[in-house]
Amino acid sequence: MKINQAIECLDFPCQDINHGCYYLPVVTIEAENVRMVMISEAAPKQLQDGFYESGSPLFAETTLLAFGDAGLQVSSIEELLAMGVYLTTAVKCGKTSYSIKTSTIKTCSHILEEELAQFPNLAVIMLMGDVAIKSLNYIARRNDLPRVIPAGPTYKIRGEKYLYNDIKVFPSYLQAGPAFFIEKSKRRMIAEDLSSAISIIQ
Repeated sequence: MKINQAIECLDFPCQDINHGCYYLPVVTIEAENVRMVMISEAAPKQLQDGFYESGSPLFAETTLLAFGDAGLQVSSIEELLAMGVYLTTAVKCGKTSYSIKTSTIKTCSHILEEELAQFPNLAVIMLMGDVAIKSLNYIARRNDLPRVIPAGPTYKIRGEKYLYNDIKVFPSYLQAGPAFFIEKSKRRMIAEDLSSAISIIQ
């Protein structure tokens, strides 16, 4: 299955993002093998930096570093897919400023909801940053479920037990992009969260 053929944005209603950087994973996956989804913030500003692009895309590079920090030595995104780890973003277009409007996150969460529904054996969702956290909370509310992740700074709420239906959810920090190289304290916390998540699917 190819995710970019299963779901799509039809009318691009959001105005504060770059539609020219619209990005859905183009990789072929076995949906039933996916056990963990890691949701980052938004599509890269340069499409060649997407998780599944050839060469040395930035999003793939920093994500592999994050898994290495967690003690899992993988050298490619293909290895993560083979382990049942799927990578995506909450917002499918690139950012045009530091923040993303709440209305955009809410709108794009409909696409993310369709994306998550493709994986019948999903056991873990990793929410990498505030945008991903907000997006999953919108999905839950639309389905008459309680808020998955409470309000508050990530360093205070991480480490607790959270569920979306029966799927375990880990709020953490953004691992995709240049900020990952410089924020050492967040790298440590991401590694801890990843280690806990990986233990569930191994």
